[in-house]
Amino acid sequence: MSSKKDRTRRDQSSPPPSETKSTKKSNFSRRGFLQGAGAGATVLGTALLTEPEAAAAVPSTAGPGAVDITLNVNGAEMKTKVEPRETLLDTLRNHLDLTAAKRVCDRGTCGACTVMIDGKVMYGCTVLAIDAVGRKIETLESLSAPGKKQHPIIQAFVNNDAQQCGYCTPGFVMASKAFLDHNPNPTYEDVKKGLGGNLCRCGTYMGIRKAVLEAATELKTGGARA
Repeated sequence: MSSKKDRTRRDQSSPPPSETKSTKKSNFSRRGFLQGAGAGATVLGTALLTEPEAAAAVPSTAGPGAVDITLNVNGAEMKTKVEPRETLLDTLRNHLDLTAAKRVCDRGTCGACTVMIDGKVMYGCTVLAIDAVGRKIETLESLSAPGKKQHPIIQAFVNNDAQQCGYCTPGFVMASKAFLDHNPNPTYEDVKKGLGGNLCRCGTYMGIRKAVLEAATELKTGGARA
């Protein structure tokens, strides 16, 4: 006959039924459910398409190797071969030998790589070369091309000592040209606001703004537009 003390010891050594159930792991997980549901939806969605539609539903890709592209730069068709990951800036500099746009921050913050695409100011380091195919690209080289009259903004920069180290200058000139195309009669405050997307490490903002105002006057009195 077992004692009361022995029965108590046996009861403590056996876990209660509720504890045994809670420690048993389940094979079900929310992540597994979602993955399975996603895969099932993909299969079901494809099955509802006709064969041509299913083929069209697969996105086409370029690369990862180099591909042939043609860019319209400064009015000329230029052919080259680039990897899909290459930016317009690197393509201009490394493949087309157009080095006016500078690679400085390479993060779309300083404006040294400013070009014009379809008449709008763009940072060359933020645009993929393959995305610029079929669009009109203008670089600083177009403002003083052989056989063409130099754009007044270039001489205005010289006259107002608007360049120092030179890294930001090409971007500022292109931004200024684009600004004057859309604002032929600017005030000083207009210029200050209009060129806010470009940074000058040497702090020549005063000279740059005066240069834009001078170029605006020159354009109104017969200066050439590039």
